[in-house]
Amino acid sequence: MKKAFNNLWPFTKKISSRYSGLLEVTWLNGKKILNSKNANYSYGPLEKVLDHGLSLSKAEKSSEILVLGLGGGNVLELLRKKFKYTGKITAVEIDPAVVKIALTEFNINQFEPLELVCEDALEYVQRSSAQYGLIIIDIFIDIHVPLHFFSPAFWNNITILLQDKGEVIFNAGIGNSHLAEIETVLREVNSIDLKKLEDVMGTNTLLLGIKK
Repeated sequence: MKKAFNNLWPFTKKISSRYSGLLEVTWLNGKKILNSKNANYSYGPLEKVLDHGLSLSKAEKSSEILVLGLGGGNVLELLRKKFKYTGKITAVEIDPAVVKIALTEFNINQFEPLELVCEDALEYVQRSSAQYGLIIIDIFIDIHVPLHFFSPAFWNNITILLQDKGEVIFNAGIGNSHLAEIETVLREVNSIDLKKLEDVMGTNTLLLGIKK
């Protein structure tokens, strides 16, 4: 009876975030999702976008992986359960409210080996000396990607962190947002062979790349 009730009327928990305003964890049709005011952060339409990007990756399954932008941890589940990656995952998330949600509502500790870093991704890539076979960049504040993640300095640091032939997946925008910034990345980043996928699941632009 309770499950049937939840299928009809979603249960929603509201959590305040200093970065994203009011976040909502909603139990709908037997599945939890995480939303901001205007966007899905995890386990909804976003899952299909990241799933598509990962389906095109040829990274080694034992690769160490860097995830910039955690959300509820949906990408961790895709990496472990669907795509069978076994290497350590380092997940960087600036928002402590989101980290807490990922731990308590979505049980991301099940996806070990996992290191959680509560830090600005821009600062993390500046200071890290690790090497990764796959880097996933999925950083939104509501529906927008902060502009500094299109900057040459950020992408230079991404290049340094990638192993030879390492891959990057960048969820670069929704709809027509950030078109100019995306073109700047494609034009100015010469150390990674990037290609653009538009209208992924009818909504997002992905950049997929391999370090030259």
